[in-house]
Amino acid sequence: MTRSLAFGFFSPSGVVLDAAALDRAAAALRHRGHRVVEDASSRARHQRFAGDDAARLAAIHRVAADDEVDVAVAVRGGYGLSRLLDRLDYAAIARRRWMGHSDFTAFQLAALARQGLVTYAGPMASYDFGAEVPSEFTLSHCFAMLTSGEHEVHVPLDGPPCSVEGTLWGGNLAMLAHLIGTPFLPAIDGGVLFIEDIAEHPYRIERMLYQMFHAGILQKQRAILVGAFTDYTPYPHDDGYDLRSVVEHFRQRLPVPLYTGLPFGHVRDKLTLPVGGRVSLVVRESGAMLVLRDR
Repeated sequence: MTRSLAFGFFSPSGVVLDAAALDRAAAALRHRGHRVVEDASSRARHQRFAGDDAARLAAIHRVAADDEVDVAVAVRGGYGLSRLLDRLDYAAIARRRWMGHSDFTAFQLAALARQGLVTYAGPMASYDFGAEVPSEFTLSHCFAMLTSGEHEVHVPLDGPPCSVEGTLWGGNLAMLAHLIGTPFLPAIDGGVLFIEDIAEHPYRIERMLYQMFHAGILQKQRAILVGAFTDYTPYPHDDGYDLRSVVEHFRQRLPVPLYTGLPFGHVRDKLTLPVGGRVSLVVRESGAMLVLRDR
């Protein structure tokens, strides 16, 4: 049986677009025997943000200081954390466990770079826990990772046979590319990089990957895991150029294996991945296995 956890909801980026989803998220977690603590400013609004920069910064630090919270969960992504990275108290943040994805990738990578903090790329309050019918796949993998600290999962990866181990890191590709050249991108050699994004045309995905390639980042990894890239609109003149084309192009250019099919991203069914933790990846003809560890 999954042990009870206290989830702290906070909004570090975009404004809450669906208050009912946030209410459903709290109800769904309580129904499963967990507790929910919602930060007082979670539903605030300033322009497109969940409060102005000072309010969102204060919310993060309040959650970090709240000993009643086991896992701090971002309500949603959007945009906003880039404004706060140079003002976060990383030592204080290290007292808490944190989870989210999308724009939250910026927070996770900065926390890993500045404090060595392992966080969780996983479900968020509104989109995942607050879905009208939450994904059992997402929930089961999330609770397994959070309660045990180690999780073994078979995944439908497409790529060559391999057996590697290293630091697991990555997240939203736009955030990864955005942080290159800053002190908020961790320097990971021999790691396993995972990527995903939403509403980015394949040529933009390729361009961001080339930014990482030309910065020497991709070549230093032991493997690259491609999650979901969703909600983009093809152009009439693409003439067959799509995400598969991008993947095949980089498979020709990279000295490390690249795998598609990771269940992660802006999708209903997603794994919970320990950013900065350890991963063992074994790919055979019979399938692929990940062993995820948060320490």
